[in-house]
Amino acid sequence: MGSEMIRRSFLAVIAFAVAMPLAAWAEAPLKVVATTGMIADAARQVGGDQVEVKGLMGPGVDPHAYRQTRSDIVAMTRADLVLWHGLYLEAQMEEFFHDLDRKRNVVAVADGVDKSKLRAHDDYADKYDPHLWMSPVLWKDVVVQVQEALTEARPEAAETFAANTEAFLAEIDQLDAYGKQVLAAVPENSRVLVTAHDAFGYFGEEYGYEVLGIQGISTQSEAGLNRIGELVDTLVDQKLTAVFVESSVSDRSMRALIEGAASKGHEVGVGGELYSDAMGEPGSYEGTYVGMLDHNITVIAGALGADVPERGMNGKLLAGF
Repeated sequence: MGSEMIRRSFLAVIAFAVAMPLAAWAEAPLKVVATTGMIADAARQVGGDQVEVKGLMGPGVDPHAYRQTRSDIVAMTRADLVLWHGLYLEAQMEEFFHDLDRKRNVVAVADGVDKSKLRAHDDYADKYDPHLWMSPVLWKDVVVQVQEALTEARPEAAETFAANTEAFLAEIDQLDAYGKQVLAAVPENSRVLVTAHDAFGYFGEEYGYEVLGIQGISTQSEAGLNRIGELVDTLVDQKLTAVFVESSVSDRSMRALIEGAASKGHEVGVGGELYSDAMGEPGSYEGTYVGMLDHNITVIAGALGADVPERGMNGKLLAGF
């Protein structure tokens, strides 16, 4: 009798040991790799505790020129889901993603957005401006694509993903309303945004601003002397007093603009640093999509003449304005 009890206890321990890894595996977060910080943030917002997200491109990184590292390749081949932007943003990685798509679950989330809503690319006839995150309205479409990708990867969490998406979209709507309010307070003749490259086209369309970039949609396009000369003339003729540098693009060309205007007797200053192709530091408010756009909106409106809240929409910005 004693030996039978020992045998049964032994079998129960074995069964428990075998079952435990299976249960733990079933409850483990979905491993997601995202290229840009904006997509990584969307995956975290939508996925919640159902996902473990790794972003490849950190603060100050230019996605137009980024190439995958060895550690990136390892992370993506081990992931349950890989999310990339598409629309030729990660131009140097496209071939890799197409190859990876044959073996892993890979989704280009911006490629699913209705093309009739997109701006034509200034360098490629069959491509589009990829900077959708500059318009909260367009970014909502990308968030929905992220939700669909996560739901397909883990259908049993569909209700959680749907509820998280609804909450995040409401937050983005609040951001958009704030943008419309403070950017409309800038005098009409000052609603000109001069930046290093043409990343703010959707922003300009959304809020009624003329956007002038030294480089084109991609940072890989050339910034010629003629273009700089044209923009210097515009600054002087329209009496514009502020230009904006970008966190992921060298400010060398912007300094050339300021010096060119000064040589013609017109003083121009830097209105602030904007987040264009990358967000702020991980763990900071500016390291989230909402914080990134709150920063940009507040800096632009404040520099161009509007009264803005000292620390932005939510009072969370690191610096006052």
